[in-house]
Amino acid sequence: MYPIPTFLVPAAAAITLLCAAPVLAAPDQDVEPGALRVKPVIEVRARYETVEQGALQADAATVRVRAGGEAAWGRFTLLAEGEATVAIAKEYNAFPFAIAGESQRRPQYATVADPENAELNRLQLRYAAGKNAITLGRQRINFDDQRWVGSVGWRQNEQTFDAVRAEGMLGPVIADFAYAIAQRSIFGEDADARAAYGGDIVMAGLSTKAGPIEAKLFAYLFDYDEAFFAANSSQTYGGIVRGVFPVGAASKLSLRASYARQADLGSNPFDYAADYWAVEGGSSVAGFALTAGWERLGSDSGRSLQTPAATLHKFNGWADLFLTTPPAGLDDAYVSVGKTFKKLGPLSAVILGVTFHQFDSAAGDIEYGTEWDASAGFKAAGIGWLLKFADYRAAAFGAGTRKLWLQAEWAL
Repeated sequence: MYPIPTFLVPAAAAITLLCAAPVLAAPDQDVEPGALRVKPVIEVRARYETVEQGALQADAATVRVRAGGEAAWGRFTLLAEGEATVAIAKEYNAFPFAIAGESQRRPQYATVADPENAELNRLQLRYAAGKNAITLGRQRINFDDQRWVGSVGWRQNEQTFDAVRAEGMLGPVIADFAYAIAQRSIFGEDADARAAYGGDIVMAGLSTKAGPIEAKLFAYLFDYDEAFFAANSSQTYGGIVRGVFPVGAASKLSLRASYARQADLGSNPFDYAADYWAVEGGSSVAGFALTAGWERLGSDSGRSLQTPAATLHKFNGWADLFLTTPPAGLDDAYVSVGKTFKKLGPLSAVILGVTFHQFDSAAGDIEYGTEWDASAGFKAAGIGWLLKFADYRAAAFGAGTRKLWLQAEWAL
């Protein structure tokens, strides 16, 4: 456990005053200061995952339960939530790193990063007034599309932060700032030093919108304490521009472009400065959603750009071959096709999708491999179901990998 340091108290108070200033001019009319509102938080998710990766295989059947409660009084909300994961089928390696005396470290199997675990997932106090808010405590933090900071919601044990976060409106500008002293990893309490990464973690963004175009500037500074994790200490500055434009009478074109530059920070033993580029376009044709894009995680002097706080499963293929960017960087060119049905027989909210990735190095002209991803999700009888498949075919990086998931999820 990482205690909340005393110096966060005045920082939180200062940010609260900044957030509250515009609120005083336009208070909420629907807040009942004397009414205490309490609601339970219960989620259950069962998942079967099978992996074939080179000579290794894995079969994992796990069930995750989150339970807690949320109490609201006026503009204040207190949330407490515990999280526990149990394994029914255990033929998998939960810890893809050396750890002494841990029974969940099973290197004879392929990795499935869903260890059995029980811990406090979130404990936070939030003050919200209109579009201004401040949150203090162990919390889930997702910035933008989670490319740089996310909760890693795909894994059974999510990533959280011991942090203070302030969100507010400054005229036409939306400001979002967070400072964390610990990044709680997906590996849970039994992961020894990798249960959490301490340090000074700063996350900030300023965004505004004009017509159909939205622009954002961001800064992410990760200065980690642990020596084994110091290579991930970095400072990243960049921006995103996106917009949705009508095309004809019944179609729209969505466009997004992003650039960032990352350099070493703090005790990082590497001296580097690498670029990040991403462009993506999407539209609909005959009821099908079409998306094409290209992403580059650059490299400099043999050291590549890294995103240690991201929701990595969302990017660069579901087979998870590129959770750590290779030293020569990564180019990911992808195209996807999707179809959504509000109702399909007894099923509702049916979402189908297929994506193809071509992976190459950002430096050195190396073809890493290709990947096909496919998914089908739907709801039936109040339960959300998901079937996913990933097939990575290696050329010059990693081993051929196939993964299949079947998941059922229910929430109160």
